[in-house]
Amino acid sequence: MKFVDEASIRVEAGKGGNGCLSFRREKYIAKGGPDGGDGGDGGSIYLVGDADLNTLVDYRFQPRYKAQSGESGKGKDQTGAKGDDIYLRVPLGTSIFDDETGEYLGDVSEEKEQILVAQGGFHGLGNVRFKSSTNRAPRQTKPGSPGELKNLRLELKLLADVGLLGLPNAGKSTLISAVSAARPKIADYPFTTLVPNLGVVTVGDDHSFVIADIPGLIEGAADGAGLGVQFLKHLSRTRLLLHLIDLAPMDGSDPVENFRIIERELAKYSEGIANKERWLVFTKTDLIPEGELETRVAEIKAALKLDALAIETLGLEQAEFDDHEYRISAVTQQGTRQLMGEIQAHLTELKARLKDEAASGEDKHDLDIVKEVHQYSLDQREKRRARRLGLEVANEDDDEDDDDFDVEVHYEP
Repeated sequence: MKFVDEASIRVEAGKGGNGCLSFRREKYIAKGGPDGGDGGDGGSIYLVGDADLNTLVDYRFQPRYKAQSGESGKGKDQTGAKGDDIYLRVPLGTSIFDDETGEYLGDVSEEKEQILVAQGGFHGLGNVRFKSSTNRAPRQTKPGSPGELKNLRLELKLLADVGLLGLPNAGKSTLISAVSAARPKIADYPFTTLVPNLGVVTVGDDHSFVIADIPGLIEGAADGAGLGVQFLKHLSRTRLLLHLIDLAPMDGSDPVENFRIIERELAKYSEGIANKERWLVFTKTDLIPEGELETRVAEIKAALKLDALAIETLGLEQAEFDDHEYRISAVTQQGTRQLMGEIQAHLTELKARLKDEAASGEDKHDLDIVKEVHQYSLDQREKRRARRLGLEVANEDDDEDDDDFDVEVHYEP
């Protein structure tokens, strides 16, 4: 099934039924009085969380939904039938925005959780409602009100406790396959991971957490290069990020510069995600000769401690860097069990501190990130629309040399 994490839909609730104008007609009763009934309420539209779904692909093919209108009232004081409600199933972690105003409407994060997105119209009133001692034959009725009409933007953010960061081929997919039952594609060329993957890591008999592997970033990703930052939104809900640094890059690049590339692109995308707690994980230790491993790691750590970006993002001055620095080989599983155990202990402690937060389980900081990521998505849509129309995009360098070609890959929503 194709993985789709964004969709725009149009929802229209049902109109309320009109009230009825009617009078009793009964033998031997000359003046029976009014008996027009009320109309029925229009059907509403709800989004419902479904743990069995993991994509919004259905809404790409069916983007319009209209609920049933309520029936009009009838004589003999009969009320019209209510319109049927519509329940649209969405994956857990779906954020809902009004596509016209940008207003945040809610987030579906629990199984069977329901969020009302379009309120059905209120029923009209029949003439029996207007009967009084001074108005015994009212000819007044009230029509039903229209249902809400909204254009919605759905954005799926996978619910994971831990997210993996790194350049393509940094070992993210290999790590998630080594510590969970997830089986992402693994190969010795860049961009083997094209969609996010989730894995459940079991620690001990009764503890587990969810880890997310997203496609690797490259320099210029925030401006659309490579796979861009299309899937970075899936790190919005994570409590911890693991920044994987390849000790033996295939292209012979500098691990320190690779670190800087990822952090720069992350900062361009979202300040909130960039400020999340981050642990540093050195990968592919099995490719480094045993006698050279410590020297190699020490050189990188020394360079990072002098790097202002590393100090700001990892807090090296406070933590002295050694508290959350790990060395692993996902292939041989060296160090992976220790890393997963410490992550579980950290998450357990963190969740205990957050236990008294809002009942929704979403603190204000998380909500700010959701809105920030949505705004970035809107900005990118406007840029793509401008490109299609041949307009100049602000802050975009125009290459006027006809002999040079810049190839970028964009995933259009």
